[in-house]
Amino acid sequence: ATSHATGNSTTRMSTPRNRGVIYMGPGKVEVQDIAYPVLSLGERKCNHGVILKVVATNICGSDQHMVRGRTTAPVGLLLGHEITGEVAEVGPDVEFVRVGDLVSVPFNIACGRCSNCKEGKTGICLNVNPARPGAAYGYVDMGGWLGGQAEYVMVPYADFNCLVFPNKDKAMDKILDLTLLSDIFPTGYHGAVTAGVTTGSTVYVAGAGPVGLACACSCLLLGAAVVIVGDLNKDRLEQAKSFGCHPVDVSSSVSLQDQISAILGGVAEVDCSIDCVGFEARGCGHDAHKEVPAQVLNSCMAITKAGGGIGIPGLYVTDDPGSKDSQAQTGNLSLRLGLGWAKSHTFVTGQCPVMQYHRQLMMAILYDKVNIAKAVNVQVISLDDAPRGYQDFDKGAAKKFVLDPHGIVRGHFNKKGIKL
Repeated sequence: ATSHATGNSTTRMSTPRNRGVIYMGPGKVEVQDIAYPVLSLGERKCNHGVILKVVATNICGSDQHMVRGRTTAPVGLLLGHEITGEVAEVGPDVEFVRVGDLVSVPFNIACGRCSNCKEGKTGICLNVNPARPGAAYGYVDMGGWLGGQAEYVMVPYADFNCLVFPNKDKAMDKILDLTLLSDIFPTGYHGAVTAGVTTGSTVYVAGAGPVGLACACSCLLLGAAVVIVGDLNKDRLEQAKSFGCHPVDVSSSVSLQDQISAILGGVAEVDCSIDCVGFEARGCGHDAHKEVPAQVLNSCMAITKAGGGIGIPGLYVTDDPGSKDSQAQTGNLSLRLGLGWAKSHTFVTGQCPVMQYHRQLMMAILYDKVNIAKAVNVQVISLDDAPRGYQDFDKGAAKKFVLDPHGIVRGHFNKKGIKL
């Protein structure tokens, strides 16, 4: 495949091969040949878009919800919403993004023109999904945009959506961190910010998966005095402990309040808490073996001080056909809202508006103020190994799997004598 670039336009001489990760039904994904992207979505022209050669694309816990059969995702869906890539082609209406730029792509697609986008609420853009506000790549009910766990992907509204890294060579040296800017680092940071985490805060983070670990790391970046991370998975709790967090095992017979009290010298409540688990939550103590969809939200209300904030970046869905709880199948949870009301808690829900944070977090990475890849334990794998990555992640691996579709990431570090 070859292409010829002139200025900011590209004439493709031949069509490159493209492959992607396809959802094939509960518990199964496959890497298949797929069509090379075009600058459109159905009949909708996207002359404002670019086509990226994907450098890194990550497996997310949100993808796992679909792969487990816990959503209405259709078989054949091209997965993936965490995308970092090199611009291969630009549409005729693209003005500032250039062929060859290395960019991070927010998982939520935004037009930059609607009232919500103009207010910075890019997670609920009004023009990118005919069904409801908000859209994302490769996700059920999120506008039909094709996913990015592929060799090439189309990104619409490129001038608005793409975060261009200022120095491509330096960015590649930090690519394991920068690839996390598309979702989990801003999402974790958003959870912390919306919960009110600041200098000296005591914080409880529910969930030690990649988003939970990114959130815990963000809390420390924001100056929290104590970050407590709760989970059932001992390996993930050890990962949280490795960068200065206090792990608590919520499957223990010792209550969450008592474990927090032991850490905080007799104080059983924290200033802020963040739900990084979502709708597939399990119970605490003797109920840890079964799903209790509202467990984390109810626990956060119980252990957050009066007047405290609760950030909820964990995903909750309108329909959960795989739930054993008939109410939860339609998004209804047994929430003890009266407790949160009595304690005057603040709740913030919804998709992270990535663009509110990604440039600042990029600068923190580039200037060595945070090592987010180490915190979430990034592991680079090939596109062909994606099915194994999904399986290992589903089994609870304490890793963040980053797909390297063209071998660019491994190739870069191999030249520097670093084996990934």
